[in-house]
Amino acid sequence: MNTPGSTPAEHPPHGAAVRRGPFRAGERVQLTDEKGRMNTITLTPGGAFHTHKGFLLHDGLIGSLEGTVLTNTSGQLYQALRPLLSDFVLSMPRGAAVVYPKDAGQIITMADIYPGARVVEAGVGSGALSISLLRAVGDAGYLHSFERRAEFADIAQGNVETIFGGPHPAWKITLGDFQEQVVEQEEPGSVDRVVLDMLAPWECLDAVATVLAPGGVWINYVATVTQLSRTAEAIRADGRFTEPDAWESMVRGWHLEGLAVRPDHRMVAHTGFLLITRRLAHGVTGLTTKRRPSKTDFSAEDLNAWTPQAVGEREVSDKRLRRVARDASSTIQRGALPADEAQARRDQIADAAREADGPTES
Repeated sequence: MNTPGSTPAEHPPHGAAVRRGPFRAGERVQLTDEKGRMNTITLTPGGAFHTHKGFLLHDGLIGSLEGTVLTNTSGQLYQALRPLLSDFVLSMPRGAAVVYPKDAGQIITMADIYPGARVVEAGVGSGALSISLLRAVGDAGYLHSFERRAEFADIAQGNVETIFGGPHPAWKITLGDFQEQVVEQEEPGSVDRVVLDMLAPWECLDAVATVLAPGGVWINYVATVTQLSRTAEAIRADGRFTEPDAWESMVRGWHLEGLAVRPDHRMVAHTGFLLITRRLAHGVTGLTTKRRPSKTDFSAEDLNAWTPQAVGEREVSDKRLRRVARDASSTIQRGALPADEAQARRDQIADAAREADGPTES
C-alpha cells in the first residue's frame, strides 16, 4: 500500500524523473550570478558557458546536485538550479508569442482542468500553454492540440519533449483547421474542456458546442477589446452556453531590501483577456441576464479592428521558424555527444584558456 504523496516506482508521473537527482547531460540549467542575472544553458559534455568574465565548464555541472554554487575561470560565482516552468517558457525557443505563466495559471484554475480531463486546445504556438495543460491532465488525461502551421507544431513538440524528457503519452497534435478537424476527430459531447488561443474564436461556436459535454468549460484567450466583445456577443446570441465572464490579470513584483520595501517599477500588465463560459444541456436555452441596452451590432470598421495588421502583429518569416524549430528539436539531443567529440571540445577549451593566459616562463 502506498502512503499519501508516494508514487509507485514502476509508474512515476511522466517527466518527474528528469526533475529530480543530479544534473544530467542534455538538461537545461539556470545559472544566476552574484548580481541576480540569470542565464539558461543546455548541459553538453565538453561544453562551456562563456561570458566576458571567463567561462564555466559544463563538465563541472554534470553530476552535481541542484543548488550547487560554482566558480568560473575568473572567480565569478554562479548558483545552478533547474529552471521552473515559469522560467522555461520565457526562455525556450519560440516562433510565436507565448501564453505568459500568469495567464496559464488562470486558465488551469478557472477552467478547472483536472487530472484525467479530456481537453482540446487550438492555437499551439510555441507550446507554452500545452505544457501547463499536460501537467494538469496528467498521464491518464488527454490533450488534443490543433495547429494550422507545421513550423509552430514542430517548435511546440520540441519544447514539450524537452521539459518532459520525451513524448508525453497524453498528448496528440493535429495539423489543420480547428473547426473542420475537431468535429471529425472527437465524438460529440466527449470533451470536458476547450481552450482557444486564436484571432476569431466566435467562428468556432458550432464546433465547440458539438464536441463539448454538457457542463463543460470553454475558455478563450484573446488580445484585444474588440475580440473580447465580439466573442461575448456571439456566445450570448448562440444560446447554447452560459453567460460569459471575462477578466485580465496583472502581476506586480515587490522590491525587498532591508526597510526599502516597495512595489517594483516594472510589472507584467496586460497580456491578454480571458473569457469563460459553459455548455448547457442539449435543447436548453440559457438564461438571459438583464442589463441596460447597448450597441451590439458591429460595423465594418469594428470587424477590421482585430486583424493582425490592425493590432500590430508582425509576421514571422518561414526562415526564422525553421531555425527555431531546429533549436527546439535539437535541445534534447545535445547531451548525446560521442565521447571523442566531447573530448575534442574539452581540448579546444583548454587550448583557448592557455592562449588567454599567455606564454609560460621557462
